[in-house]
Amino acid sequence: MPSWQSHVLSLLARTLIKRKVMRRTYSVDSIIHQSRKLLAPSRWQTFGLPSEVSYEKFDLGQIRGERLWVDDQPEETKGGCIYYLHGGGYITGSPDSHRKLTAALTASSQMPTFSLDYRLAPEHPYPAAVEDAVAGYRWLLDEGYSPERIFIGGDSAGGGLTMATVLWLRDAGLPLPAGVFLLSPWTDLACTGNSLLKNDPHDHLLCGKEVHRFSKVYYGDGSPYDPLVSPLYADFSSLPPLRIYVSDTEILLDDSVRLAERARCYGVEVDLRIWKNLIHAWPVMMGFRLPEAKQVVRELAQFIEERLKASRSIGKAA
Repeated sequence: MPSWQSHVLSLLARTLIKRKVMRRTYSVDSIIHQSRKLLAPSRWQTFGLPSEVSYEKFDLGQIRGERLWVDDQPEETKGGCIYYLHGGGYITGSPDSHRKLTAALTASSQMPTFSLDYRLAPEHPYPAAVEDAVAGYRWLLDEGYSPERIFIGGDSAGGGLTMATVLWLRDAGLPLPAGVFLLSPWTDLACTGNSLLKNDPHDHLLCGKEVHRFSKVYYGDGSPYDPLVSPLYADFSSLPPLRIYVSDTEILLDDSVRLAERARCYGVEVDLRIWKNLIHAWPVMMGFRLPEAKQVVRELAQFIEERLKASRSIGKAA
């Protein structure tokens, strides 16, 4: 059963965000403006961060974002990092809007996190986001981070971008990360999932009938069936283990379920965890002190620890 904090947050989201969209038809430009205003940097994104976590901005031209770290990093996590790609429908969001989550991941895993500030649509449609995400990963390799100790993840559109990045890296013959985690990922921009309509009355935040309008903003003149736009349609051969979280009431439920099924068909190790009656991408809501968000962060830290141990075991055996 969802916590009382989750119930309150879901009620606020449904009342203040979803119902406003359902009552009248806003233009895409208007919704983009409102979304960016809602997720604009503010003091709450810095207040209450774990005391052991520090952060700083970096700007290397195409590669820019935020680095978070703990001062006393344990020996067993050195040489590794988390590479995070934020959500926001490819039209909004930033490392600032997701700092509560990335700080929690940093503290729980005891590894540095690099949160990328990739270019957004409609000013920069596909493939700008993929280009930036790939460039960021290449930079981490150049900085000396071992791919066997890199973990890449993201929420919503950032989850889809995470998968697109890993697919691009595989096809280019670059070393892949040790593990991938996805939080309510948006993987089908062709918008063919049954849950878009079936779960529309139950989703606390998103409207199924609106999703296709935003997908077109991102892929522009391209095809929604391009695997780097919609990873659901990709060949998943030789990908690293996937950990996926989604709620059973989300309109994007089928984006996770079908992705997991397809990946398993290609022999990929997949751990799909479907929670009950939670808001879209709830781990991002760390600032609302959701017990469910804290639990996911703890589980992801365990996932990282297990993969690091497996990597060490393989290294010793070799």
